[in-house]
Amino acid sequence: MTFPEFFAAIAQIAGLLFVLSSMVAMGLSLTVEQIVAPLKSGRLVALALLANFVLVPLIAALIIWLIPLADGLRVGLVLLATAAGAPFLPKLVQAAEGNVAMGVGLMVLLMVVTVIYMPLVLPLLLPGVAVDAWAIAQSLIVLMLIPLGLALLVRARLPETAATWQPMMNKVSTVSILLLLVTGLALNVANIVGLLGTRGILALLLFIVGSLGVGLALGGREPRDRSVMGLGTAQRNISAAIVVAAQNFTDPQVLVTLLVGAILLLLVLMGAARQLAKRSQTGTVPAMSR
Repeated sequence: MTFPEFFAAIAQIAGLLFVLSSMVAMGLSLTVEQIVAPLKSGRLVALALLANFVLVPLIAALIIWLIPLADGLRVGLVLLATAAGAPFLPKLVQAAEGNVAMGVGLMVLLMVVTVIYMPLVLPLLLPGVAVDAWAIAQSLIVLMLIPLGLALLVRARLPETAATWQPMMNKVSTVSILLLLVTGLALNVANIVGLLGTRGILALLLFIVGSLGVGLALGGREPRDRSVMGLGTAQRNISAAIVVAAQNFTDPQVLVTLLVGAILLLLVLMGAARQLAKRSQTGTVPAMSR
């Protein structure tokens, strides 16, 4: 086994561990009522859907219009813009000291809508693309919704067991995301360097910052809720985007754009989460949401 193959295997294991452990950790610490309660707000749901499925794709379209991009980069950006509801969201919200229950509820809502939205919208944005909704839904159900549901059941039926295992699952998710970040950077150094001369890095950074700004602007005045909306809008569902890319495109730049985008999302949004945590403690409002 070569070093790249070894790092790729470690990254796959770390990614799987992160998704499973983070879903279990959240389920063991919350109740169904806590997760569902924020989604009873029609205003919140409407703003979240507007931000993720209307404004974020418009941001991507504006970037593509302003910055000349190769076809592979353009397609990768469109895939990112149409895929919402990522397993990283609850961890980001936790780092931002935001409303974790709201973060989990928003994640589930966006995942479900993504499965319906991508097959309808992508053929209009990228003619010739055929999206298998079940292929996207299958991975999300098996890796995210089932572990979350089982953990919620344990929390409801065996609260002492849940309290015992939750800290351990939280530690596993923290270690695995750090391992994923390190191995991801090691594997994608060449890809990141390769995108420097293509304006791809600039386009991805503008997309991330623009999406975060839109989410924060629509998140209201409550800091813990605003951080959820901001991070939930900016963090995209890489898994869903990769499934569609693998089904439809042979251009290697599409996959490279998604992989580099995943690394940049982690780096930028973890930094943003720490800043939001500091602002939440001091009660200040981020400048872009004023």
